[in-house]
Amino acid sequence: MMDNAPDQIALLTLAHYNQRADAFREGTRDHDVHQNIAALLRHITGAPPFTILDFGCGPGRDLKTFSGLGHVAIGLDGAERFVQMARADSGCEVWQQDFIKLDLPKERFNGVFANASLFHVPTLELQQVLHQLHETLKLDGVLFSSNPHGDDLEGWNGERFGNYHSLEGWRFQMTMAGFVELEHYFRPTGLQREQQPWLATVWRKMSTKQNLTAIEMAKLRSEGGRKK
Repeated sequence: MMDNAPDQIALLTLAHYNQRADAFREGTRDHDVHQNIAALLRHITGAPPFTILDFGCGPGRDLKTFSGLGHVAIGLDGAERFVQMARADSGCEVWQQDFIKLDLPKERFNGVFANASLFHVPTLELQQVLHQLHETLKLDGVLFSSNPHGDDLEGWNGERFGNYHSLEGWRFQMTMAGFVELEHYFRPTGLQREQQPWLATVWRKMSTKQNLTAIEMAKLRSEGGRKK
């Protein structure tokens, strides 16, 4: 049985990606995520270019897209092989950081692009990670996330750890961390829901007053659900 301690989860999941980095790059090179990139960019206020954190950038595919659009893109990944690939392939600055041991600058980014990355964070560590992403965003900054959705269960899928949130479960986590929802959709588009494994959501960093109100509402919804 695999260990569910956060440090061990990170160690084993990153080892999986490091060992399969070349195959992962080839297998995802042609994935079309322009819908997700557009969802992030259209909600960012102000004049471009924007400073974007590609959180869990992998081999750097989307870093190249953001920089090609004229934005300042910085990558972050915990897998050493991915960091090496992303730096070489994109020419962007890329930070090697474990998701549960983040060291992020305050109010640096207009947007955070977390495409197929946050679902690797166990629930016990999730609020800490989301709060750090909240803090690294500028006021009114935007966070995009895409995760395989499920029934709010977490565990091992082979050698990778996954946390599979429902829409309501993910809304609760994001609201508690100080975000307000802008939009959500399921992917791939044009298919029946059972054929859409990915939940994409877009969020804005709230002001302190908005944050406190939203947290109270989220707590009330959670308490109401437990009483049923």
